[in-house]
Amino acid sequence: MTTAATYAEPTVDAKRLWSRLMAMAEIGRCGETGVDRPAFSLQDRAARRLLYEWALEYGLKVSQDAIGNLFLRYPGRSPELAPVLTGSHLDSQPTGGRFDGVYGVLAGLEAVASLSNAGIRPARSIEVVAWSNEEGGRFAPGAMGSQIFAGVRSLADVLDVRDAAGTPLGEALADTLAALPEAAMRHGGLPAAYLEAHIEQGPRLDRAGIPVGVVSGIQGCLWLEFDLRGAAGHAGTTPHEFRRDAFEGAVRLIDRLRELCLKRSASCRFTVGRFQVEPNTPNTIPGRVTFTVDFRDSDAVAFDELCRELRATCAPELFELRVRELFHHSPEIFPETIVGVVREAVRSQDLPVFELESGAFHDALFIASTCPVGMIFVRCRDGISHNPVEFAEPADVAAGAQVLTSALLRLCRQGV
Repeated sequence: MTTAATYAEPTVDAKRLWSRLMAMAEIGRCGETGVDRPAFSLQDRAARRLLYEWALEYGLKVSQDAIGNLFLRYPGRSPELAPVLTGSHLDSQPTGGRFDGVYGVLAGLEAVASLSNAGIRPARSIEVVAWSNEEGGRFAPGAMGSQIFAGVRSLADVLDVRDAAGTPLGEALADTLAALPEAAMRHGGLPAAYLEAHIEQGPRLDRAGIPVGVVSGIQGCLWLEFDLRGAAGHAGTTPHEFRRDAFEGAVRLIDRLRELCLKRSASCRFTVGRFQVEPNTPNTIPGRVTFTVDFRDSDAVAFDELCRELRATCAPELFELRVRELFHHSPEIFPETIVGVVREAVRSQDLPVFELESGAFHDALFIASTCPVGMIFVRCRDGISHNPVEFAEPADVAAGAQVLTSALLRLCRQGV
């Protein structure tokens, strides 16, 4: 057995990785390339079973915790040391693709498979993790497994959450845990570091013609719900000068909020994702509009200032306004100790270094409260994700897995 201090870095098996991605995509397949694999479903259990069977090929020690996070441990030479963790999730959106989440899990598995086949045993153990219920499509909220692992949320908080059919999460979770009785129950133990590989889910790498990106952090995010009230009235008999049209008021308010954000910060993202009109009939002036704003920025100062201003928004004249906060998380800047390692791993593969922040949530956002974290992005065609046409080239997913393997070995050598 070769020690990690004297190794020649192994080359990942690109064909094996691609084959496993396509095999996993058959579980919950919709149409030619779509995937519908909800958390704690029969399809999710089948995916976990397949991952377990692949883990056995390399003698990995498999465990699961109380929320269903699944861990595959490649033991290091010094098992008393905290492990380096890598992975992502297996569940998908209802109209998902073949790469979101699952790529990070299988890239991690490919990394340890390559180490095992090469006889390389680093000092630290490496654990591949499949976080449960990242998408939140069946049971809200998303990133449930990583939040509970990190202590951000408790298991008791979510057991009574129900899906659209009325099934409680606690029941679906119990069935999922029971479906893999071979996995030992995991209790406690935090990692030394966490590194997550993921498709970018955006267009920057694709437009730059670069296969792998170094992620510097995750944008902060604020979700607000705006409830604007005017007065309903007859569409034909009420002159415009006497109207309190909530739709017109909402449009003006959205324009004002958008201009506020974009003028203050060129890097921000402003999105109105939900818009509901009441009474929503063809011949009635809208009396009430509710809409949501998703605001994101990687600039911590601008983010905090704009969050305060958005929360304190005043109603347009003649209207009543209530603002309710739905979610808030400050920007997460990844530590240079991890970003630098990923940068070195990219250079070691003779790839250009392209740094970018993530605009989407990932499990890494919540694991950051437990240990140093980082991410590796792989380009996806046209930046499309959460869509059956989501696609990443075989050469790119292999390049990302090779960078991940190199970075994991570097982290195992460090004191992280």
